[in-house]
Amino acid sequence: MKAIDRFTLVTDASLPEALISVHDLMPETMPAVRKLLKQLEQRQLAPVTLLVVPGRNWSRKGIETLRSLERAGYCLAGHGWRHQADRISGFYHRAHSLLLSRRVAEHLALDAAGIIALINRCHAWFGEQGLQPPALYVPPAWAMGRISPAELRDHCPFPLYERFDGVIERATERFQPLPLLGYEADAALRAPILRLWNRWNWRQIRSRGLPIRIGIHPSDLALRLADDLKRDLSRSIKPIDYNSLTTTA
Repeated sequence: MKAIDRFTLVTDASLPEALISVHDLMPETMPAVRKLLKQLEQRQLAPVTLLVVPGRNWSRKGIETLRSLERAGYCLAGHGWRHQADRISGFYHRAHSLLLSRRVAEHLALDAAGIIALINRCHAWFGEQGLQPPALYVPPAWAMGRISPAELRDHCPFPLYERFDGVIERATERFQPLPLLGYEADAALRAPILRLWNRWNWRQIRSRGLPIRIGIHPSDLALRLADDLKRDLSRSIKPIDYNSLTTTA
């Protein structure tokens, strides 16, 4: 025992907490998502939240796959409707599309009424498919658009909403800022920017004691930061569920 006493034992309670999510789950991305889930399973990382895009061409077989993932313990979340903006609206949306989101930030083309309708349609879809009502909604590209926490509280059904800068609890309008890691380096310039961003956010959790969000996209293992993603998934972390962020019973 004297030898052991020289070291600090690492326990789950001392590990940094991580909210792990896999984005853009659609029929066409299912094979790539399956590969990602194998990587996570090999590292015994759970729970994991899967961000489902309802308004794609889901077949009966695809819906059954979602049900089987749910039965296996994965948490499903709503992720927009089609994951594609019908139009680019205004200077901010144009700049956001050019620099960050391409054409996926569908909330940015809508006013508050349109966003409310989209979110409610997304939530209803899960029940229509015999799936559990999700706790979490994440707009594509984390771009919530022109809607306030009060409007989410009064008109939208998901308990939690994730933006680029953190998570909103609907019932209390409480906002919790949370560091975010990303790996979707699908252009040469994005790789060094994302690498610096991720390093800075790791420092944030060490200095502030916050959970960190690890947002993974289906093609990340084939992109420029694949090794960074594998390294981060191999770190000593404690995965937690988004439900742990709620303060209401």
